[in-house]
Amino acid sequence: QVQLAESGGGSVQAGGSLRLSCATSGYTGITDCLHWFRQVPGKEREGVAAWIDTNGSTSYADFVKGRFTISKDNAKNILYLQMHSLKHEDTAMYYCAANLTPDGYSAGSCLIITDTGYWGQGNQVTVSS
Repeated sequence: QVQLAESGGGSVQAGGSLRLSCATSGYTGITDCLHWFRQVPGKEREGVAAWIDTNGSTSYADFVKGRFTISKDNAKNILYLQMHSLKHEDTAMYYCAANLTPDGYSAGSCLIITDTGYWGQGNQVTVSS
């Protein structure tokens, strides 16, 4: 079974950086959509960044382009979200998620997928203004 566990969140001043980690297990590493989304109480979830495991293609939400980078350490099966130039509006609960998707599934589609098959418990990021 696929299991996901986020870590690395915390509090930071605006303009600072954090790196979130997502330890993964039970996933094949092929034809998989791996992604980060975030959610604020009372608001809908927002796709943040996506990764297609077969080719390493990525997609980012407009509001994080140029500031966040998604990557994966295949040897350790860890998905990362490196966040720079953090803003107060980035404050949210961040989740990593995985979907077992067909060959050819795009990172853009992975970014906005709503039928998330697996996700972790979340990790809070708080940015002080």
